[in-house]
Amino acid sequence: MKEMMIRDAIEEDFTSIILLNEAEVQQTSPMDLEKLRLLDGVASYHKVAIVNGHVAAFLLAIREGEAYRNDNYNWFASRFQKFLYVDRIVVGVVFSGLKIGSKLYNDMFENARTHGVKTITCEYNIKPLNIVSRAFHDKFGFKELATQWVANGTKQVSLQVAEI
Repeated sequence: MKEMMIRDAIEEDFTSIILLNEAEVQQTSPMDLEKLRLLDGVASYHKVAIVNGHVAAFLLAIREGEAYRNDNYNWFASRFQKFLYVDRIVVGVVFSGLKIGSKLYNDMFENARTHGVKTITCEYNIKPLNIVSRAFHDKFGFKELATQWVANGTKQVSLQVAEI
């Protein structure tokens, strides 16, 4: 890895973000340009990791109080007054093993601290099991609060929280 930087996502990154998401759609959920623009509009944290001039990863996170229709976000919103919800993080497969996801999470956690947010929430698939995501979130101190079925009953997720 020659050069890696984290910066705010810009419109010119959107095609790459959509392609990264599509490659991992089983672990995330579908996202076209319209949905990405919606998410970008409600996100308080939307950054990309650039490696050698290419979008290698992205992270989208949303604060409480946004008009975002999502079963998992709504679950957390009904339980926490102040939180940051990780809607999705995707690292391109050719960039795996470079700790890019960890660098994005460290940046996001620092951003949350700066803004007085002490609760980070997320979910990951447990049916079908996403072993990589489970291990990744365990490293950051996430704990399961509950589980729920989503995507018309095709996926079960573990609803996770980390206090910082």
